[in-house]
Amino acid sequence: MGTSALVGRRILWLQVLGLAAVQGAISLTWVIYNLYLDDLLLALGFSASLATMLLVIENAMGALMEPLMGSFSDQRQHWVGSRFPQIALGMIASALCFMGIPLVVLGGLSLKLLMPVALVAWALAMTIFRSPALSLLGRYAFESDLPQAASVLTMVGGVTGAMAPIASDFILGLGPLTAFSIGTVVLLLAALVLRQVHPNKTVANSPLSVGANAPMQWANLPWVFMTGVGVASGLRLLLQSFSAAVAATGFSQPKLIMVVLFVTVALSALPCGQLATRLGNRTAMFFGFVGLIVATGVTMMMGSAGVAVVVAIAIGIAFSLVANGTLPYALSMVPASKAGLGTGLYFSGGAVAISVLSGVGANLGLTVSLLIAAISFAVAAGCVVAKQP
Repeated sequence: MGTSALVGRRILWLQVLGLAAVQGAISLTWVIYNLYLDDLLLALGFSASLATMLLVIENAMGALMEPLMGSFSDQRQHWVGSRFPQIALGMIASALCFMGIPLVVLGGLSLKLLMPVALVAWALAMTIFRSPALSLLGRYAFESDLPQAASVLTMVGGVTGAMAPIASDFILGLGPLTAFSIGTVVLLLAALVLRQVHPNKTVANSPLSVGANAPMQWANLPWVFMTGVGVASGLRLLLQSFSAAVAATGFSQPKLIMVVLFVTVALSALPCGQLATRLGNRTAMFFGFVGLIVATGVTMMMGSAGVAVVVAIAIGIAFSLVANGTLPYALSMVPASKAGLGTGLYFSGGAVAISVLSGVGANLGLTVSLLIAAISFAVAAGCVVAKQP
Protein backbone atom coordinates (compact mmCIF):
# COMPACT_ATOMS: atom_id res chain seq x y z
CA MET A 1 0.00 0.00 0.00
CA GLY A 2 2.99 2.31 0.31
CA THR A 3 3.83 2.71 -3.38
CA SER A 4 2.14 4.95 -5.93
CA ALA A 5 1.74 3.81 -9.53
CA LEU A 6 1.46 6.43 -12.29
CA VAL A 7 -1.12 5.52 -14.93
CA GLY A 8 -1.44 7.20 -18.33
CA ARG A 9 -5.23 7.64 -18.38
CA ARG A 10 -7.19 10.85 -17.90
CA ILE A 11 -9.52 9.39 -15.23
CA LEU A 12 -9.04 6.25 -13.14
CA TRP A 13 -12.68 5.21 -13.10
CA LEU A 14 -12.19 2.08 -11.00
CA GLN A 15 -10.60 4.09 -8.20
CA VAL A 16 -13.29 6.77 -8.52
CA LEU A 17 -15.92 4.06 -8.09
CA GLY A 18 -14.09 2.96 -4.94
CA LEU A 19 -14.45 6.50 -3.58
CA ALA A 20 -18.10 6.48 -4.63
CA ALA A 21 -18.60 3.39 -2.47
CA VAL A 22 -17.14 5.30 0.48
CA GLN A 23 -19.34 8.32 -0.28
CA GLY A 24 -22.39 6.08 -0.47
CA ALA A 25 -21.56 4.48 2.88
CA ILE A 26 -21.13 7.91 4.49
CA SER A 27 -24.46 9.11 3.10
CA LEU A 28 -26.36 5.95 4.07
CA THR A 29 -25.11 5.91 7.65
CA TRP A 30 -26.03 9.57 8.12
CA VAL A 31 -29.52 8.86 6.76
CA ILE A 32 -29.96 6.04 9.28
CA TYR A 33 -28.50 8.13 12.09
CA ASN A 34 -30.77 11.12 11.45
CA LEU A 35 -33.87 8.93 11.12
CA TYR A 36 -33.30 7.19 14.44
CA LEU A 37 -31.70 9.95 16.52
CA ASP A 38 -34.86 11.27 18.18
CA ASP A 39 -36.33 7.81 18.78
CA LEU A 40 -33.15 6.47 20.35
CA LEU A 41 -32.90 9.39 22.76
CA LEU A 42 -36.59 9.27 23.68
CA ALA A 43 -36.39 5.52 24.27
CA LEU A 44 -33.87 6.15 27.04
CA GLY A 45 -35.78 9.03 28.57
CA PHE A 46 -33.84 11.95 27.10
CA SER A 47 -35.66 15.03 25.81
CA ALA A 48 -35.97 15.63 22.08
CA SER A 49 -34.01 18.88 22.48
CA LEU A 50 -30.89 16.82 23.22
CA ALA A 51 -30.84 15.74 19.57
CA THR A 52 -30.41 19.35 18.46
CA MET A 53 -27.72 19.92 21.06
CA LEU A 54 -25.84 16.82 19.94
CA LEU A 55 -25.92 17.91 16.29
CA VAL A 56 -24.51 21.29 17.29
CA ILE A 57 -21.75 19.65 19.34
CA GLU A 58 -20.92 17.03 16.71
CA ASN A 59 -20.59 19.58 13.93
CA ALA A 60 -18.62 22.00 16.08
CA MET A 61 -16.16 19.25 16.94
CA GLY A 62 -16.17 18.10 13.33
CA ALA A 63 -15.14 21.60 12.26
CA LEU A 64 -11.94 21.11 14.26
CA MET A 65 -11.40 17.46 13.43
CA GLU A 66 -11.86 17.55 9.64
CA PRO A 67 -8.79 19.71 8.84
CA LEU A 68 -6.83 18.06 11.65
CA MET A 69 -7.46 14.56 10.29
CA GLY A 70 -6.90 15.76 6.73
CA SER A 71 -3.55 17.27 7.71
CA PHE A 72 -2.60 14.13 9.60
CA SER A 73 -3.29 12.08 6.47
CA ASP A 74 -1.02 14.44 4.51
CA GLN A 75 1.75 13.54 6.94
CA ARG A 76 0.96 9.85 6.56
CA GLN A 77 1.15 10.24 2.79
CA HIS A 78 4.54 11.96 3.10
CA TRP A 79 6.14 9.52 5.54
CA VAL A 80 4.42 6.22 4.73
CA GLY A 81 3.37 6.82 1.13
CA SER A 82 -0.32 6.10 1.65
CA ARG A 83 -3.41 7.57 3.27
CA PHE A 84 -5.19 4.23 3.27
CA PRO A 85 -4.09 2.98 6.72
CA GLN A 86 -5.75 6.01 8.33
CA ILE A 87 -8.81 5.64 6.10
CA ALA A 88 -9.15 1.95 6.96
CA LEU A 89 -8.69 2.63 10.68
CA GLY A 90 -11.31 5.38 10.58
CA MET A 91 -13.85 3.28 8.70
CA ILE A 92 -13.41 0.31 11.04
CA ALA A 93 -13.69 2.58 14.10
CA SER A 94 -16.79 4.23 12.61
CA ALA A 95 -18.38 0.85 11.92
CA LEU A 96 -17.77 -0.32 15.49
CA CYS A 97 -19.12 2.92 16.97
CA PHE A 98 -22.15 2.79 14.67
CA MET A 99 -22.95 -0.76 15.76
CA GLY A 100 -22.51 0.28 19.38
CA ILE A 101 -25.35 2.81 19.22
CA PRO A 102 -28.29 0.33 19.14
CA LEU A 103 -26.46 -1.94 21.60
CA VAL A 104 -26.61 0.86 24.16
CA VAL A 105 -30.39 0.94 23.70
CA LEU A 106 -30.57 -2.82 24.23
CA GLY A 107 -28.70 -2.30 27.50
CA GLY A 108 -31.63 -0.27 28.78
CA LEU A 109 -31.62 2.53 31.33
CA SER A 110 -28.52 1.16 33.04
CA LEU A 111 -26.49 2.33 30.02
CA LYS A 112 -28.48 5.52 29.47
CA LEU A 113 -25.57 7.90 30.03
CA LEU A 114 -23.51 6.10 27.39
CA MET A 115 -25.91 7.05 24.58
CA PRO A 116 -24.74 10.68 24.06
CA VAL A 117 -21.15 9.46 24.27
CA ALA A 118 -21.78 6.75 21.67
CA LEU A 119 -23.49 9.18 19.29
CA VAL A 120 -20.72 11.78 19.49
CA ALA A 121 -18.01 9.10 19.27
CA TRP A 122 -19.46 7.81 16.00
CA ALA A 123 -19.68 11.29 14.48
CA LEU A 124 -16.07 11.98 15.43
CA ALA A 125 -14.90 8.61 14.12
CA MET A 126 -16.37 9.55 10.74
CA THR A 127 -14.06 12.57 10.59
CA ILE A 128 -11.00 10.32 10.83
CA PHE A 129 -11.44 9.10 7.26
CA ARG A 130 -13.80 11.40 5.32
CA SER A 131 -11.35 14.15 4.34
CA PRO A 132 -8.41 11.73 3.80
CA ALA A 133 -10.57 9.47 1.63
CA LEU A 134 -12.19 12.15 -0.54
CA SER A 135 -8.87 13.98 -0.97
CA LEU A 136 -7.77 10.91 -2.96
CA LEU A 137 -9.91 12.22 -5.82
CA GLY A 138 -7.01 14.48 -6.80
CA ARG A 139 -4.95 11.40 -7.65
CA TYR A 140 -7.49 9.93 -10.01
CA ALA A 141 -7.92 12.50 -12.79
CA PHE A 142 -6.26 15.29 -14.73
CA GLU A 143 -7.06 18.56 -12.98
CA SER A 144 -9.36 19.65 -15.81
CA ASP A 145 -11.23 16.32 -15.55
CA LEU A 146 -11.75 16.36 -11.78
CA PRO A 147 -15.36 17.66 -12.00
CA GLN A 148 -16.23 14.74 -14.28
CA ALA A 149 -14.68 12.30 -11.80
CA ALA A 150 -16.44 14.03 -8.89
CA SER A 151 -19.76 13.72 -10.71
CA VAL A 152 -19.84 10.02 -9.78
CA LEU A 153 -19.76 11.01 -6.10
CA THR A 154 -22.50 13.57 -6.72
CA MET A 155 -24.62 10.94 -8.44
CA VAL A 156 -24.28 8.62 -5.43
CA GLY A 157 -25.29 11.48 -3.14
CA GLY A 158 -28.32 12.17 -5.32
CA VAL A 159 -29.42 8.53 -5.22
CA THR A 160 -29.10 8.47 -1.42
CA GLY A 161 -30.94 11.77 -1.12
CA ALA A 162 -33.78 10.47 -3.30
CA MET A 163 -33.95 7.28 -1.29
CA ALA A 164 -34.25 8.98 2.11
CA PRO A 165 -37.80 10.42 1.78
CA ILE A 166 -39.37 7.31 0.24
CA ALA A 167 -37.46 4.68 2.22
CA SER A 168 -37.63 6.32 5.64
CA ASP A 169 -40.64 4.28 6.76
CA PHE A 170 -38.98 1.08 5.56
CA ILE A 171 -35.72 1.89 7.36
CA LEU A 172 -37.58 2.76 10.56
CA GLY A 173 -39.58 -0.44 10.21
CA LEU A 174 -36.37 -2.47 10.31
CA GLY A 175 -35.71 -1.46 13.88
CA PRO A 176 -32.49 0.12 15.14
CA LEU A 177 -30.48 -3.08 15.51
CA THR A 178 -31.10 -4.23 11.93
CA ALA A 179 -30.76 -0.76 10.39
CA PHE A 180 -27.52 0.04 12.19
CA SER A 181 -26.18 -3.45 11.40
CA ILE A 182 -26.77 -2.77 7.70
CA GLY A 183 -24.97 0.57 7.99
CA THR A 184 -22.07 -1.13 9.76
CA VAL A 185 -21.73 -3.79 7.06
CA VAL A 186 -21.91 -1.16 4.30
CA LEU A 187 -19.10 0.86 5.92
CA LEU A 188 -16.87 -2.21 6.17
CA LEU A 189 -17.66 -3.30 2.61
CA ALA A 190 -16.85 0.20 1.32
CA ALA A 191 -13.46 0.04 3.04
CA LEU A 192 -12.84 -3.35 1.43
CA VAL A 193 -13.88 -2.09 -2.00
CA LEU A 194 -11.53 0.89 -1.75
CA ARG A 195 -8.70 -1.42 -0.70
CA GLN A 196 -9.32 -3.76 -3.63
CA VAL A 197 -9.15 -1.01 -6.28
CA HIS A 198 -5.58 -0.05 -5.26
CA PRO A 199 -6.20 3.49 -3.95
CA ASN A 200 -2.56 4.59 -4.35
CA LYS A 201 -2.70 4.65 -8.14
CA THR A 202 -2.24 8.08 -9.70
CA VAL A 203 -2.99 9.57 -13.10
CA ALA A 204 0.25 10.75 -14.68
CA ASN A 205 -0.89 14.37 -15.02
CA SER A 206 -2.98 14.56 -11.86
CA PRO A 207 -2.45 17.47 -9.45
CA LEU A 208 -0.50 15.02 -7.27
CA SER A 209 2.05 14.10 -9.92
CA VAL A 210 2.36 17.61 -11.38
CA GLY A 211 2.32 19.92 -8.35
CA ALA A 212 3.32 17.80 -5.40
CA ASN A 213 6.18 20.12 -4.46
CA ALA A 214 4.39 23.42 -5.13
CA PRO A 215 4.67 25.95 -2.29
CA MET A 216 1.77 26.28 0.11
CA GLN A 217 -0.32 29.44 -0.37
CA TRP A 218 -1.67 29.90 3.14
CA ALA A 219 -3.79 32.87 2.05
CA ASN A 220 -5.94 30.45 0.02
CA LEU A 221 -7.19 28.55 3.06
CA PRO A 222 -9.76 31.09 4.34
CA TRP A 223 -11.34 31.14 0.88
CA VAL A 224 -11.73 27.36 0.91
CA PHE A 225 -13.22 27.50 4.40
CA MET A 226 -15.69 30.28 3.51
CA THR A 227 -16.74 28.44 0.36
CA GLY A 228 -17.62 25.47 2.57
CA VAL A 229 -19.61 27.75 4.88
CA GLY A 230 -21.50 29.32 1.98
CA VAL A 231 -22.33 26.09 0.15
CA ALA A 232 -23.43 24.19 3.26
CA SER A 233 -25.52 26.99 4.75
CA GLY A 234 -27.11 27.85 1.40
CA LEU A 235 -28.06 24.27 0.57
CA ARG A 236 -29.28 23.50 4.09
CA LEU A 237 -31.56 26.54 4.19
CA LEU A 238 -32.75 26.20 0.59
CA LEU A 239 -33.68 22.53 0.89
CA GLN A 240 -35.32 23.09 4.27
CA SER A 241 -37.28 26.08 2.96
CA PHE A 242 -38.15 24.46 -0.37
CA SER A 243 -39.79 21.53 1.40
CA ALA A 244 -41.82 23.95 3.54
CA ALA A 245 -42.75 26.04 0.49
CA VAL A 246 -43.98 22.93 -1.35
CA ALA A 247 -46.14 22.01 1.64
CA ALA A 248 -47.55 25.55 1.63
CA THR A 249 -48.87 25.06 -1.93
CA GLY A 250 -51.31 22.50 -0.54
CA PHE A 251 -49.69 19.56 -2.32
CA SER A 252 -50.32 16.50 -0.14
CA GLN A 253 -47.04 14.69 -0.89
CA PRO A 254 -44.16 17.21 -0.64
CA LYS A 255 -41.74 14.30 -0.17
CA LEU A 256 -42.34 13.27 -3.78
CA ILE A 257 -41.13 16.62 -5.07
CA MET A 258 -38.00 16.31 -2.93
CA VAL A 259 -37.50 12.92 -4.57
CA VAL A 260 -37.76 14.63 -7.97
CA LEU A 261 -35.09 17.11 -6.86
CA PHE A 262 -32.60 14.44 -5.81
CA VAL A 263 -33.34 12.19 -8.78
CA THR A 264 -32.50 15.22 -10.95
CA VAL A 265 -29.22 15.58 -9.05
CA ALA A 266 -28.40 11.93 -9.75
CA LEU A 267 -29.38 12.09 -13.44
CA SER A 268 -27.71 15.43 -14.17
CA ALA A 269 -24.47 14.79 -12.28
CA LEU A 270 -22.57 13.11 -15.12
CA PRO A 271 -23.67 15.55 -17.88
CA CYS A 272 -22.88 18.49 -15.59
CA GLY A 273 -19.45 17.00 -14.94
CA GLN A 274 -18.78 16.83 -18.68
CA LEU A 275 -19.98 20.42 -19.05
CA ALA A 276 -17.63 21.58 -16.28
CA THR A 277 -14.73 19.85 -18.03
CA ARG A 278 -15.46 21.90 -21.16
CA LEU A 279 -16.29 25.24 -19.52
CA GLY A 280 -13.83 25.07 -16.64
CA ASN A 281 -14.77 24.16 -13.10
CA ARG A 282 -15.06 27.67 -11.69
CA THR A 283 -17.24 28.85 -14.56
CA ALA A 284 -19.55 25.87 -14.15
CA MET A 285 -19.74 26.42 -10.39
CA PHE A 286 -20.56 30.09 -10.95
CA PHE A 287 -23.46 29.17 -13.24
CA GLY A 288 -24.60 26.67 -10.62
CA PHE A 289 -24.57 29.32 -7.90
CA VAL A 290 -26.50 31.74 -10.12
CA GLY A 291 -29.08 29.01 -10.76
CA LEU A 292 -29.43 28.33 -7.04
CA ILE A 293 -29.86 32.03 -6.27
CA VAL A 294 -32.57 32.35 -8.93
CA ALA A 295 -34.28 29.20 -7.63
CA THR A 296 -34.17 30.63 -4.13
CA GLY A 297 -36.04 33.70 -5.32
CA VAL A 298 -38.63 31.68 -7.22
CA THR A 299 -39.20 29.46 -4.17
CA MET A 300 -40.55 32.51 -2.34
CA MET A 301 -43.31 32.83 -4.96
CA MET A 302 -44.28 29.22 -5.70
CA GLY A 303 -48.04 28.86 -5.93
CA SER A 304 -48.61 25.37 -7.26
CA ALA A 305 -47.16 21.88 -7.26
CA GLY A 306 -46.46 22.15 -11.00
CA VAL A 307 -44.20 25.16 -10.49
CA ALA A 308 -42.56 23.35 -7.58
CA VAL A 309 -41.62 20.43 -9.83
CA VAL A 310 -39.98 22.79 -12.34
CA VAL A 311 -38.08 24.56 -9.55
CA ALA A 312 -37.04 21.19 -8.08
CA ILE A 313 -35.54 20.17 -11.42
CA ALA A 314 -33.74 23.52 -11.72
CA ILE A 315 -32.34 23.19 -8.19
CA GLY A 316 -31.19 19.65 -8.95
CA ILE A 317 -29.23 20.71 -12.05
CA ALA A 318 -27.69 23.74 -10.32
CA PHE A 319 -26.90 21.58 -7.28
CA SER A 320 -24.98 19.17 -9.54
CA LEU A 321 -22.92 21.96 -11.10
CA VAL A 322 -21.89 23.16 -7.64
CA ALA A 323 -21.43 19.77 -5.98
CA ASN A 324 -19.29 18.45 -8.84
CA GLY A 325 -16.94 21.37 -8.39
CA THR A 326 -16.48 21.68 -4.65
CA LEU A 327 -13.80 19.03 -4.12
CA PRO A 328 -11.87 19.95 -7.31
CA TYR A 329 -12.01 23.60 -6.19
CA ALA A 330 -10.68 22.79 -2.71
CA LEU A 331 -7.93 20.60 -4.18
CA SER A 332 -6.93 23.32 -6.65
CA MET A 333 -6.31 25.79 -3.82
CA VAL A 334 -3.61 23.73 -2.11
CA PRO A 335 -0.55 21.80 -3.32
CA ALA A 336 -1.10 18.06 -3.70
CA SER A 337 0.96 17.42 -0.58
CA LYS A 338 -1.75 19.28 1.41
CA ALA A 339 -4.78 17.71 -0.29
CA GLY A 340 -6.11 16.37 3.00
CA LEU A 341 -5.87 19.78 4.64
CA GLY A 342 -7.64 21.51 1.74
CA THR A 343 -10.44 18.96 1.69
CA GLY A 344 -10.72 19.07 5.48
CA LEU A 345 -10.98 22.86 5.54
CA TYR A 346 -13.82 22.78 3.03
CA PHE A 347 -15.71 20.26 5.17
CA SER A 348 -14.81 22.27 8.27
CA GLY A 349 -16.59 25.30 6.83
CA GLY A 350 -19.62 23.16 6.12
CA ALA A 351 -19.58 21.76 9.66
CA VAL A 352 -19.50 25.27 11.16
CA ALA A 353 -22.51 26.26 9.05
CA ILE A 354 -24.49 23.14 10.00
CA SER A 355 -23.59 23.56 13.67
CA VAL A 356 -24.96 27.11 13.70
CA LEU A 357 -28.06 26.25 11.66
CA SER A 358 -28.82 23.18 13.79
CA GLY A 359 -29.21 25.57 16.69
CA VAL A 360 -31.08 28.45 15.07
CA GLY A 361 -32.19 27.34 11.59
CA ALA A 362 -35.55 25.96 12.68
CA ASN A 363 -36.50 29.32 14.20
CA LEU A 364 -35.98 31.29 10.99
CA GLY A 365 -39.01 32.16 8.90
CA LEU A 366 -39.33 31.08 5.28
CA THR A 367 -38.42 34.47 3.80
CA VAL A 368 -35.46 35.00 6.14
CA SER A 369 -34.15 31.48 5.48
CA LEU A 370 -34.31 31.94 1.72
CA LEU A 371 -32.69 35.37 1.92
CA ILE A 372 -29.80 33.97 3.97
CA ALA A 373 -29.52 31.06 1.53
CA ALA A 374 -29.21 33.45 -1.42
CA ILE A 375 -26.57 35.50 0.40
CA SER A 376 -24.68 32.32 1.28
CA PHE A 377 -24.61 31.20 -2.36
CA ALA A 378 -23.44 34.66 -3.41
CA VAL A 379 -20.62 34.56 -0.86
CA ALA A 380 -19.54 31.10 -2.03
CA ALA A 381 -19.65 32.21 -5.68
CA GLY A 382 -17.54 35.24 -4.80
CA CYS A 383 -14.94 33.05 -3.11
CA VAL A 384 -14.75 30.67 -6.06
CA VAL A 385 -14.45 33.42 -8.68
CA ALA A 386 -12.37 35.99 -6.80
CA LYS A 387 -9.47 33.91 -5.50
CA GLN A 388 -7.33 31.99 -7.97
CA PRO A 389 -4.84 29.37 -6.72
